[in-house]
Amino acid sequence: MKDQSQRLGTQPIPKLLWNLSIPAMIGMFVMALYNVVDTLFIARGVGILGVAGVSIGFPVMMIMMAISAAVGIGGASVISRRLGESKPEAANKVFGNIIFIILLVSVVGIVGAFTFMEPLLVLFGATPDILPYAVDYLFPIMIGSVFFSFSFTTNSIIRSEGNSRFAMITMIIPAVLNIILDPIFIFVLDLGVQGASIATVISQASTSVVVLHYFLSGKSSLELRLSEVKPRLPVIKETLTIGMPAFVRQVAGSVMIISINFMLIKYGGDFEVGVFGIVHKLTMFTIMPMIGVLQGMQPIIGYNYGARQFSRLRETIMLGMKVVTIISAFIFIVMMTLPEILMHIFTGDAAVIDSGAHAMRIMFAMSVLIGVQVVSGGLYQALGMAKPALILSMARQVLFLIPLVLLLPNFFGVTGVWLAFPLADIMAFTLSILFLYKDRKLFFKKAEEPPAYAPVHPN
Repeated sequence: MKDQSQRLGTQPIPKLLWNLSIPAMIGMFVMALYNVVDTLFIARGVGILGVAGVSIGFPVMMIMMAISAAVGIGGASVISRRLGESKPEAANKVFGNIIFIILLVSVVGIVGAFTFMEPLLVLFGATPDILPYAVDYLFPIMIGSVFFSFSFTTNSIIRSEGNSRFAMITMIIPAVLNIILDPIFIFVLDLGVQGASIATVISQASTSVVVLHYFLSGKSSLELRLSEVKPRLPVIKETLTIGMPAFVRQVAGSVMIISINFMLIKYGGDFEVGVFGIVHKLTMFTIMPMIGVLQGMQPIIGYNYGARQFSRLRETIMLGMKVVTIISAFIFIVMMTLPEILMHIFTGDAAVIDSGAHAMRIMFAMSVLIGVQVVSGGLYQALGMAKPALILSMARQVLFLIPLVLLLPNFFGVTGVWLAFPLADIMAFTLSILFLYKDRKLFFKKAEEPPAYAPVHPN
């Protein structure tokens, strides 16, 4: 086993969390910056309808990402626990099954590009004016789905073995390349929204090559063997069971965007959909640092749970909670004071700026509570506890946000869409605290005590 994996059980927790979280945060920050810049170029080069087209097409892309997240995060949890149990061969079998699933998903994405893409976009709310932009954006993405699936999934795997620095690099490469290619394809080649999409596919393909070289060069604790790239149902079941919360969370995000776009079109119009497209990218940007902290925590939690070092598990959870709370408080301050400045980056249209600033102040009114929500669901996932992880992953978007989005606009119009966010934050935070309190004995157990839950293991 490589030293990068062994240090998960030996290095002091503050230093280890710093070393794993900072690269993850930087990688997530750059990825979020790419999303913001991508939207900025489309807004400036195509207009608000171009942003609306991306907003309509994005849920389909999120479904692809959901499958990749389920496989990657589920596989990462299993692999980190196998490495913690000193079972490298079992970890390699899991890795081989993950590659098999990636290839299968990619075939589905390519077939879908030629068969049901336009009907799907119409179902998701594309109006006649928005549909051409949505199609231009989504078609190259689905054709290049193999690169998305491979890069998104393997990023989680690389982090699971403790190599957060390389995981960061695999996130920075496509983001920087995309930022460089966007203006070339959008402005110089005059490809508009499709140019942004093509730039994204090329960027993900470049990362896939780098990651493939990493696994084939012997730098990883895992080995990519063709003999292991075959389905093993117990392994697939365990991986997908643990990864299901991530899948639900991503799909819920897709359904959330579809619901919001539907209500905005009903009570506002194409203009409001475009405004939300900008605000949503800024929202993704704000949550990325907290996800980075979570990504740093998960391999530490999974490894030490597998190694039965519960004092290190407890220390990681407490420190991580403190960090994400500080980050979420900072985000609250920024979003309450600077929304007009943030909107002005994307457009000079006064109506768009005013509408977006109004939306952000309402949406982020309770954002100080988001950090605990993010960590609690990921915590259970890293421990291999599928049921509580699934419930907490569903809570904010499925149980609270989507119903509120569909209900409140009937009374408050477009403002009702924005009001759904702080109310959902309060409800999801309360549920997270209840789960953490219920399982407090697990998090404060002594090393000699048996696990409170038995993680899923294949025979």
